[in-house]
Amino acid sequence: MSSANTAETLLNLTAPPDILAAVPYLLGYHPTQSLIALGLSRRQVQIAARWDLPLSPHSLAPFPAMLARERITELIIVGYGPGSLVTPAVDTMRELAAKAGVPVAEALRVEETRFWSYLCDVPACCPIEGTPFDITTTQVAAEATVQGLVALPDRAMLEATLSPATGPIRLGMRRATSDTAAILVSRLVDCRNPDRFADEYVTEALTRVRAAMTSPERLTDRQVAELGFDLAIIRVRDEAWTCMQDAHLPLWRDLTRRLEPRFVPPAASLLAMAAWRSGDCVLAAIALERALRIDPTYSMAHLLRHALEQLLPPKLLTDRLPTSSDLDAAMGSPKQTWLIPLLGLLDDQPSDDPP
Repeated sequence: MSSANTAETLLNLTAPPDILAAVPYLLGYHPTQSLIALGLSRRQVQIAARWDLPLSPHSLAPFPAMLARERITELIIVGYGPGSLVTPAVDTMRELAAKAGVPVAEALRVEETRFWSYLCDVPACCPIEGTPFDITTTQVAAEATVQGLVALPDRAMLEATLSPATGPIRLGMRRATSDTAAILVSRLVDCRNPDRFADEYVTEALTRVRAAMTSPERLTDRQVAELGFDLAIIRVRDEAWTCMQDAHLPLWRDLTRRLEPRFVPPAASLLAMAAWRSGDCVLAAIALERALRIDPTYSMAHLLRHALEQLLPPKLLTDRLPTSSDLDAAMGSPKQTWLIPLLGLLDDQPSDDPP
């Protein structure tokens, strides 16, 4: 399941071809075997949500709560795939909408280049063989392009935008990571007071993270490698979380692609948070999938994935985030135990990604 907040997107949806032209731009890619719900409030699309077909058990359970929370006044449903796959899902969603008192303005099924309406049974308007359409010729496609919206051919291509960097970039990052690890090991060997070293290191790491979040310059391989170690420390990662703004999304995307795999889960989770904040829940879901493939137990990724699955708005978390001072008060002074996750990354683990 994935969703996108579309409150700032203005597209005129006056007919089924307009709806079908808008969906790929609202999601960021052209869906297949999917159930789409466009929630309207005051005749504007407020949210776009997508589920894989066939539906998994209870996947629509959060749907009625979302309708109420977002004050949805009308619903548009679009299913992509054969009738045997789409119709049961559309029927279930229509039933849930009816129980919630939300009228369904349109319900469509799309297969290849034809669509069918579940709300129209007039042959002259909606022939049994379906209605052909071409979304590229609609005004909506032009409007979406002007607004800077992009519709990639499929989800796989969107996933590829977060794929690990390869070639010279990967080789450079491996060298930088190895050098950074060697320096850290040397410092650990030489330190006589582990708690004091932890205090010094966390202070340095917080400085590096804050600098990265404010600098418009592309980070060097050494800077990225250092941040990989830094973000393994929960206090440092949470500093990035609490100070996050939409403008930081490119930073976390860059780190997710360039870091060695074992360092990726914190950066990918921060990327998911940034994407979710900006309304791009599809990108958030893909980032979380990347984090959990590498570390299936990573708690921040699980927390955010649960929020996405429950169709929760990001403000439920972002409005309650602690400040840096709150984190200091809650966690106290840095101790050597804080460095345990970082020490685990010092192992010379081979990369899972090709150079």
